[in-house]
Amino acid sequence: MSFSFECKHESEIKAQMKSVELSVVTAMDGVDQELFPYLPFIFQDVWEIGSDSETIIKIIGRHFKRHEHLEILDAGCGKGAVCVKAARSFKCKCHGIDAVPEFISFAREKAAEFKVERLCEFEVGDIREKIKESNTYDVIVLGAIGPVFGDYFETLSILSKHLNDSGMIIIDDGYIDDDSDYAHPFILKKQVLLRQINTSGMRLVENNVIKRESVGDSNDAILKNLRRRCVELIERHPGKKDLFEGYIRRQEAESDVLENKVVCSILVLKEC
Repeated sequence: MSFSFECKHESEIKAQMKSVELSVVTAMDGVDQELFPYLPFIFQDVWEIGSDSETIIKIIGRHFKRHEHLEILDAGCGKGAVCVKAARSFKCKCHGIDAVPEFISFAREKAAEFKVERLCEFEVGDIREKIKESNTYDVIVLGAIGPVFGDYFETLSILSKHLNDSGMIIIDDGYIDDDSDYAHPFILKKQVLLRQINTSGMRLVENNVIKRESVGDSNDAILKNLRRRCVELIERHPGKKDLFEGYIRRQEAESDVLENKVVCSILVLKEC
């Protein structure tokens, strides 16, 4: 009986980790879970993965007065750029969670480099599980990782329980204009997104649209590095050529979507 229980428990853990790995790959515009162990190599030249940290910090700065007392959670923090820069700017406590161990190691190194390691706590984990153990925060950031708990109604319903009074959730994501004919499996029309926000008990207080030129410049810089690293991986692992070439094609396609077909924006939400 003991042996079978341990095997079942181990298999459940493995199944959960697979789910986490696929979630991370999907958030980074991939479809094949086999990519997961290669992501640290592919993204080794990129510190800010997806989020516009400077804009997020400006938003936090103008919504709060006593910055040094803030507590910030970056859910799916990547390499920790938002936490490190916020801690440096505000001298506040920041907590970052990500499922990629190498990203967390890099974040800790950056915190030490910027001399904010005492203010920044980084940990490896699945935010969907870690949030159950979390305290409350003044700011929760979802930086270009999508609605990780299901849709945005479910995600915001869960995260809002971990907000302090007058706290806010910042979402860095994209949406499709209501009059657009374009459709995407993971990107919502604006009115659908707003409906999910309102139904969750939150309200939109700011919509900071990012200029298409800025999106294009950022994407071009990141893609250049990703292509180079994927070429290196193909040379090392020729049998996985289709995997890495396919990932670059998806990155290029998603970049085109973000630059030309959707509205990239940083949304600021507060409880009703």
